[in-house]
Amino acid sequence: MDTLPRSAGGVWIEIGAGHGEMTQLLAGGGRRVVAIEGDARLTEGLRERVRAHPEAWPGVEVAAGDALKLDWGKLAGGEFRMYGNLPYFITSPILHRMFGYADQIRSAHIVIQLEVAARIVALPGRREYGYLSAACQFYAKPEIVLRIPPGAFRPPPRVQSALVSMTLPGERASLGISDEGRFLEFVQACFGQKRKTLANNLRAMGPRERMAETVAACGLRPDARAEQLSLAEFAALFARLT
Repeated sequence: MDTLPRSAGGVWIEIGAGHGEMTQLLAGGGRRVVAIEGDARLTEGLRERVRAHPEAWPGVEVAAGDALKLDWGKLAGGEFRMYGNLPYFITSPILHRMFGYADQIRSAHIVIQLEVAARIVALPGRREYGYLSAACQFYAKPEIVLRIPPGAFRPPPRVQSALVSMTLPGERASLGISDEGRFLEFVQACFGQKRKTLANNLRAMGPRERMAETVAACGLRPDARAEQLSLAEFAALFARLT
């Protein structure tokens, strides 16, 4: 908990509250905590604990439902911070849903598989750098703040985990992209096949010759590949092609 912001007041949205271990740690200090849990049995158990001992769970509200379907912004009622110990198979969908609330989220703190965390924080030129890296860094400034061994969980998973903290906004604040959805689709197309050059991956947008000319006009090498580009370079390329 020492790695999370402890400022007084504010709202936290917790994804996957479970038995409420982190919920109780987040509570207090005038903070309001909206704990989302999709398992009906766990939801009722957590609600019962909050009802029975409100002094131990100040400001806690339990929201039943699928975190991928609930309206986080409506639950928060304004700006909020987010915490989640995310099941590995829904990490990407949760992150993309989080991006939809980028104007309301002050920071996000997620426990995820270490391999995925490494991809999120990877910089251009690194083997792990890909579309997920670019998308996350467009919206936030991510940092691995804690590596967590399997033995920290019960039952222990077969993989290493990590706590990733993301402070918003990311590079979107300085890039001036008017159509963010279309821009991210463009970036994803650039990463379509990692072995191919940008000019080849972008052939759906026009003849290869034109794509090659555009790549050159942006000061990039003819054999440039997406994993070598910064977000600013993606933005410059996008501006010339749209």
